[in-house]
Amino acid sequence: MTDTIAEHAASDLEVGSPLIEMDGVGKSYGAITALEGIDLRVGAGEVTCVLGDNGAGKSTLIKIMSGLHPHTSGSLKVDGEETRFGSPREALDRGIATVYQDLAVVSLMEVWRNFFLGSEIRKGNFPLAPMDIAGMRRIADAELRKMGIAVKDINQPIGTLSGGQRQCVAIARAVYFGARVLILDEPTAALGVKQSGVVLKYTAAARDAGLGVVFITHNPHHAYLVGDHFIILKLGRRVLDRKRSEVTLEELTAEMAGGQELAELSHELKR
Repeated sequence: MTDTIAEHAASDLEVGSPLIEMDGVGKSYGAITALEGIDLRVGAGEVTCVLGDNGAGKSTLIKIMSGLHPHTSGSLKVDGEETRFGSPREALDRGIATVYQDLAVVSLMEVWRNFFLGSEIRKGNFPLAPMDIAGMRRIADAELRKMGIAVKDINQPIGTLSGGQRQCVAIARAVYFGARVLILDEPTAALGVKQSGVVLKYTAAARDAGLGVVFITHNPHHAYLVGDHFIILKLGRRVLDRKRSEVTLEELTAEMAGGQELAELSHELKR
């Protein structure tokens, strides 16, 4: 599986070469500060896990990296170049693709239609040129098969696939369209153990192919299975920033559970 992804995503960059660098990045909406002083680095061939509960600032971080909202303070660099995205299209053009939790798929549309959604191939360059339906079906089927994704029928509605399969189709789509940085928004949140395992395998495969992966989650166990670097956010601020060699799963879980606050609460309840 890793080899098939690598055919699309082969990179000349060394593992760890910076693709995205954030230095003191913050985001304010009027008087409300959603994110403050965030330092983050996404390297080629690495998985950077961003953890936090609801309201921690994970969604705001995604919006900044994906070009949906510009940051209001700090510095954002892509490939070493100071950048301020004006739209998601600008981020896509720089190779930054986001797979959102709701996947942005149309459940009643066929698998191949969702694979090319927003990037349809047309028979000609004139505005009203018809879509190349046969070509898109052929390409989508071939690309999914190359990546080891088995779909019974490329024409079946994507809503008939399991949650894990839909996530994998979205990952395959991002890789096919040239993603260099893959942002995964809570990809295992609504999945069972087996389906989560499939998504985690593809996450690791994308990393091994040289992509920089940002894995957004509230599940430390899933993060620790694939992560190379871990950042925990709380109320818009970074409370932990460790490499894999510097933190254990138990420490990561304890910090996610509240760390010192949980210890103090436990002490109070015992009394």
